[in-house]
Amino acid sequence: MKDLRSLILLCLLPVCLNSQEPQEDLILGAMHSISSHDLLQYVRIQCDEKYQGRLTGTPEYQECAEWLAGQFRDWGITPAGDNGSWFQWFSVPYTLVFPDCGVEMHLTQKDGSEILKSYKYVTEYMPGSTSGNGVITAEVVYAGYGITAPELGYDDYRGIDAKGKIILIEREAPVSPSEGADKFNPWYEYSFHQYKLANAIKHGAAGMLYNYGPIANPNNDYYDNFIYVHVGDSVVKDVFAGTGRFHNELVERINHTLKPQSFNTGKKVTIRMSTKHFPDGRGSNIIGLLKGSDPELSGEAVIIGAHLDHMGKCYELIPGANDNASAVAVMMGVAKAIAVNKIPLKRSVVFIAFGSEEQALLGSKAYIKNPAVPLDKSVFLNMDGVGIGHSVSATAGMDFPLMWNFIEEANNQYVHRRITAGSFPNLGRPRLDAAIFLRAGVPSISFSTYGSENYYHVPQDNPDIIKPEIMEDLAQMLFISVVRMANSAGPLR
Repeated sequence: MKDLRSLILLCLLPVCLNSQEPQEDLILGAMHSISSHDLLQYVRIQCDEKYQGRLTGTPEYQECAEWLAGQFRDWGITPAGDNGSWFQWFSVPYTLVFPDCGVEMHLTQKDGSEILKSYKYVTEYMPGSTSGNGVITAEVVYAGYGITAPELGYDDYRGIDAKGKIILIEREAPVSPSEGADKFNPWYEYSFHQYKLANAIKHGAAGMLYNYGPIANPNNDYYDNFIYVHVGDSVVKDVFAGTGRFHNELVERINHTLKPQSFNTGKKVTIRMSTKHFPDGRGSNIIGLLKGSDPELSGEAVIIGAHLDHMGKCYELIPGANDNASAVAVMMGVAKAIAVNKIPLKRSVVFIAFGSEEQALLGSKAYIKNPAVPLDKSVFLNMDGVGIGHSVSATAGMDFPLMWNFIEEANNQYVHRRITAGSFPNLGRPRLDAAIFLRAGVPSISFSTYGSENYYHVPQDNPDIIKPEIMEDLAQMLFISVVRMANSAGPLR
């Protein structure tokens, strides 16, 4: 009888073990179902011209969002947006940019005649993605960082007349986040693009040369008849030529002394912009849910997300292959592997494709206001730009060791990629969806990749630069991490 009981227990043991943890062969089979071929195809689909660069608010963005929701639905994922739909809606004004744009410097010759020097699109200037429509010709005034901060005893507009002029200003602030919270926080609000634009208009400026890239960037406000472009070193150098001042030295002096160095350059520039503004745009997040099976743990969630949107056209199509079709593709690879293979989960897993990351992070802010799972029961794995190079960076990995241990173990066991984790103070103006989650108290790690040529916010960010092998490795690493986190008996935060 004793031997019979032992035999029965031995027979039941695998059943007991399987009821506690997903079968290892099922997990490994699902992991290996994630292929670089599929991930690259997801990138190519998002970058198709029919989606017009996925600028949030446009019909083309929403068409891409519908495609993604359809994939989730086909894989058996449950919608978790507004009113049981796939979508979480929010307002997002947007601006379309058309080809008739340009920047020209008026150069006076020795005989008093004037010639125009035209600057090259992408390499020397990019249209302001939220610029007003029209043409302006005016003198250029250098206005430092474009900041008026009386409580800090600092005003870039003191001593200059910007009324009716074109200002040339720097991005960011004279104090950087790297100098620590005590020094940077008083400058925080002044580092935003929206502040600089509003302050220029307050001082009567008619246009702006923004020393920013040159790249496209729709993260700004719109004002009728205010014309601006993003410029690079060649334009800045020509503005400073013959003034007796050197741009780099002047910026270093501002940063070191915290004293403005603004002046009238004596140069004249024409900016030509062709745009149309849509103040009543609507954007959406796409949210899918795999509900956990555990009566208690199912109320907690592992969120994996990436932003679906990009620049749209400025004025050429900017496909956004690395930023951020690559990350959406990796999220899709993880989602399909879990859902189609019916991997058992104790905690819930939420998949979010954010809209409007490029437009002031409105999508992640909308989710924080109305989460699918309570924020205090959630952790977040974010991805942004994961389609290039050979190495992985994990922003804030060191700040959340409970989460990081799962990622490091999965990499060491199965993937073996170089991955570096750091601490993230999150002081500067937010540039990642994860920054919004962190400020809401949600433990968040954000992944990117590096090690090969990358193009940021320009038309060359297309599928030709993508390295699908790094995407496959990251997707497999995150698949293992998410499954183990969802089934862990211990806390995640």
